[in-house]
Amino acid sequence: MADYIGRFAPSPTGDLHFGSLVAALASYLDARHHQGQWLLRIDDIDQFRVDKNATIEILTTLKYFGLQWDGIIRYQNQNINAYQQALTHLEQQNLAYPCVCSRTEIFKLSAAGIYLGTCKDWGIDQTLPHSIRISVAGIIRFTDQLHVQVEQSLSTAVGDFIIKRKDGIFAYQLATVVDDAAQGITHIVRGDDLLDSTPRQIYLQQCLNYPAISYTHIPVVKDKQGIKLSKQSHAKPLDKKHPIETLKQALQFLNQPIPQNITSIPILLQKAIENWQIKSIKYE
Repeated sequence: MADYIGRFAPSPTGDLHFGSLVAALASYLDARHHQGQWLLRIDDIDQFRVDKNATIEILTTLKYFGLQWDGIIRYQNQNINAYQQALTHLEQQNLAYPCVCSRTEIFKLSAAGIYLGTCKDWGIDQTLPHSIRISVAGIIRFTDQLHVQVEQSLSTAVGDFIIKRKDGIFAYQLATVVDDAAQGITHIVRGDDLLDSTPRQIYLQQCLNYPAISYTHIPVVKDKQGIKLSKQSHAKPLDKKHPIETLKQALQFLNQPIPQNITSIPILLQKAIENWQIKSIKYE
């Protein structure tokens, strides 16, 4: 599949942990198994959360575990103009509108926190701090490689969602969609903690006339208490003392064959690429 383009897009808010490695490895192996490209993007648009040292550590760690990307790295903070152009396009279609509602006000109107379009028909004073939301409609359906058919009614599941925050930062949903289109991404393999976001991203793709993307959401790694490993839960950074064993543990989590008697990372990864079967990944 020569036209396969995948990607890994970590946020530089801390070091990579085992859950990060699993997600990166799955994406990498799927791309390489299909003779495709594997691109790297640093999702650093939220400068309030960025750790200046994290980006260097992420790049170093990926290389240490043999996960070499193709082409140049894309940094979100360098692409603000592209996000603004996308927002302008949505505004010209009368799909985007300002909102002054606070989270507290939204929960007062909806116990589930679903935005009910309160500001849509108001004449909002745009000199006040405000976010920008997109009007949603209809049901989004897509086929996930592991979850089969997924569908979501955006209006009842999330409501009109934010595409630019009150602090002026473009929201993750819009930025990632613009970036994926700019990089020509055709396939995304990532953790299922983002499965709920996918219908919003597909909706934005449709509104912006971007090509469709194939999605696969894999299980996320959890700790003994059943909590997802993350920087927010203070997951330990990857141990670089035994990279081959760590990679084997990641393959085991992904339910892939474990190459034996391998003492070289490149050979281990080559065997894993040859043996890769994404359908073998199991949910407990």
